Amino acid sequence: QVQVAESGGGLVAPGGSLRLSCEASGVTMDSYAIGWFRQAPGKERGGVSCITGDGSTYYEDSVKGRFTISRDIAKNTVYLQMNSLKPEDTAVYYCVAGPTYYPDYDCIPEGFGSWGQGTQVTVSS
Repeated sequence: QVQVAESGGGLVAPGGSLRLSCEASGVTMDSYAIGWFRQAPGKERGGVSCITGDGSTYYEDSVKGRFTISRDIAKNTVYLQMNSLKPEDTAVYYCVAGPTYYPDYDCIPEGFGSWGQGTQVTVSS
């Protein structure tokens, strides 16, 4: 059974940094994509970044140059390093893992994959 669990959210001032972690169990990292999505209050959940089985990475335009996705295969963990955070980055961030994916920042469609419970990121002074 595939399970994922996010951690690392919190409150940070604008311009600050956070690193989110997604620990996945029951997956083979080189056969799965793991993506980060976010949902801000009053908005639909949307893709942020994805790393696919072959290690390719993808980013939504608004986070390019600020966010970096990476993985530690030995730890079955994917990270999202978020720098230069803005108030508009405030959202619940979700991790999703799936063996069926496409090569883009929202690599796993809603209704597919195994989703975590989410972690809150708040960017505010």
